[in-house]
Amino acid sequence: MAAAAFSNAAHASIASGDLIAIGSLSGSGAGLNADLSGLTGTLENGVAANYLGGIGSGLAYAGGNIFIATPDRGPNAVAYNSGLNDTVSYISRFQTVSLDLSANHSGTGLAYNLAPKLVSTTLLSNATALNYGAGVGKQVGGVTPVGNGAPALNAANNTYYFTGRSDNFGSANPLTGIPDASSANASNARFDPEGVRVSNDGKSVFISDEYGPYVYQFDRATGQRIRVFNLPANLDVAKLSPVGKTEESNTSGRVDNKGMEGLALTPDGKTLVGIMQAPLLQDGKKSGIDRIVTIDIATGATHEYAYQLTTGSGVSEIVAINDHEFLVDERDGSGLGNGDSAAVKQLFKIDLSGVTDISAFSGSTAALQATAVPNTLFLDVVKSLNANGISSDKIPAKLEGVSFGRDITDGGVLYHTLFVANDNDFLPNVAGTNQFYVFAFADSALNYQAQQFSAVPVPGAVWLFGSALMGFVGRSARKNRC
Repeated sequence: MAAAAFSNAAHASIASGDLIAIGSLSGSGAGLNADLSGLTGTLENGVAANYLGGIGSGLAYAGGNIFIATPDRGPNAVAYNSGLNDTVSYISRFQTVSLDLSANHSGTGLAYNLAPKLVSTTLLSNATALNYGAGVGKQVGGVTPVGNGAPALNAANNTYYFTGRSDNFGSANPLTGIPDASSANASNARFDPEGVRVSNDGKSVFISDEYGPYVYQFDRATGQRIRVFNLPANLDVAKLSPVGKTEESNTSGRVDNKGMEGLALTPDGKTLVGIMQAPLLQDGKKSGIDRIVTIDIATGATHEYAYQLTTGSGVSEIVAINDHEFLVDERDGSGLGNGDSAAVKQLFKIDLSGVTDISAFSGSTAALQATAVPNTLFLDVVKSLNANGISSDKIPAKLEGVSFGRDITDGGVLYHTLFVANDNDFLPNVAGTNQFYVFAFADSALNYQAQQFSAVPVPGAVWLFGSALMGFVGRSARKNRC
């Protein structure tokens, strides 16, 4: 990707590793805290169906100034039904965002300005039937009852949408009470998007999730699923429940709400690299070993590698530097949104060359730790933001989306830009707005290879067909509100 040339006249000179810009996104042409899905009405907990939030759960470069951002399973901070983990029928989606970077010539502030703008919203769907939950149909202890988990939009559009509701999986065996399929069942409608990357042809996106964990490929223009990648079975859990903590009675597989949090794509577009947020149940919560899973896109073949957590309590993202080196985002849960001060938001550099495949390893902490990929600290985000006058209690607790962007040339030096975004849990008044922080690294600081896009299609801003359908969606949502 050609570098954008900027003159450093009248703006502060930059150095490798500097924070160069900050931007926020609080709404769209549809209004404050509203996305461009065209959805109307409210969800089961009273939150608007088109609520714009959490978009820094995943962030992917798509060429030019365009990025793809993924909100996770939706707004579930409002308590209304603990039997569903307070999750709602928020339709899974990705947001197409323009992050326009320009030199700041004002003489004050950071060296660059960042102007985020929401371009479009794309809902995620499947062409064939998915499994939806029956809900909780009676009032128990003041808990709000809810109906079937299928969105009303399914019938309106004759398609099947993925949602964040925790009960949207296959029905249980009447004898055992346990679903007949594992959490890897690709017919389940529940989907908790986290990592996202754009294919080299620009026509599709790859998204990883925490419920399965799953890795799916979606058509970028329509949002329809076009491929399911089969992940190693040792990541799955056998006993499913709409109450996440209940799933931890499993003896193997991912920890509840800590599935495949990060996803990278090698610059050649041939290999996906996912990373789990926390150790698998069989590896032991205290092992500190997260699994990295590589997926050959052409063949579907997978490999697993060990990543040893350092200062963070978990991993939120992984992004490719080149075909064998990656940045891993470790963080704690502290900061803005958690009511305390951020301490650990760090990016570590790793190299998978020659690392031992641990696919067959299970339960031996010492063996796993002995094979862990070496890592070195690359960027301490808290330290950098503190140095720029941002106190630790104002640093978002969930800095989860990480992506390289367009190169820039400043003062005759080539820099690679690195964008870091937050997941504000759909709580802008508590966790702050959707924030984007931009750092610059000199070309000499890392062996970076940019992803080359052959096309950059941008979906239309509104996918709904006509005002009559929009009215139908609104009426249906209001009718089913509990």
